[in-house]
Amino acid sequence: MIRLTGVSRTFGGRSGSAVEALRGIDLDVADGEFLAVVGRSGCGKSTLLRLIAGLLPVSDGEVRVGGTVVSKPRRDIAMVFQRPALLPWRSVLDNVLLPTEIFGWSRAEHRARARDLLNLVGLSDFEKRLPHELSGGMQQRVSLARALIQQPRVLLMDEPFSALDALTREELSVELQRIHMEHSATIVFVTHSIDEAVLLADRVVVLSPRPGRIRKVLDIDIPRPRSLGRNAHFADVARCSAELHELLIDHDKGDTNGGPGLALSGSGQTDRPV
Repeated sequence: MIRLTGVSRTFGGRSGSAVEALRGIDLDVADGEFLAVVGRSGCGKSTLLRLIAGLLPVSDGEVRVGGTVVSKPRRDIAMVFQRPALLPWRSVLDNVLLPTEIFGWSRAEHRARARDLLNLVGLSDFEKRLPHELSGGMQQRVSLARALIQQPRVLLMDEPFSALDALTREELSVELQRIHMEHSATIVFVTHSIDEAVLLADRVVVLSPRPGRIRKVLDIDIPRPRSLGRNAHFADVARCSAELHELLIDHDKGDTNGGPGLALSGSGQTDRPV
């Protein structure tokens, strides 16, 4: 579904010097796969998503989705950001329907689907509410429904739960796992949380410090549904989390770039390539 070949991205620095965010990324993501991406702040995780979304051009290499080169934003690729970015004067339902206006689709034809999606994310009773009447977790559910109304082939998620409290974050992670199991969307999910990556992903990509390169891709061969609590698969979840942690700690011991490391649980930090 997604293929990155030799992808690199360099930004111009404020002083005129170039900053290399990503270097030589080769990656295939299968149709229906849930891929998580982890790494230190500034390693290029968010940049990677924006390249796949067509929001940034590659400096070198090629990004393909569904066999065609990505050179600009596309209707079959949707993105959920760290902040919901809902329009405050529009109701929940009208926020979900926003992409239909952007793409020139019939609102009337998509209204039923919007209501189905609100039901899917547990907000069927809130369609007439305004964003300020919702909690942060509920707003992010609206953002997810808004992305899904595009019926995207690829869903990109850039730390969508990082600004939420721990309990809401875990609740939404479980909810996203359920939605993925039911709809089999191809998802690329950036997170600072190792536990979140193991809970959700089929594979986890570990990026090195800047310039971001793929250090390892770890298979998470644990049956779904998964939980962070005590259950039959608790030992497997703990083992995968420990392996990812060791990968990042071992790499950081030899890293001279400085900067914050990766969290074992949620963090509000975001990538800034420059």
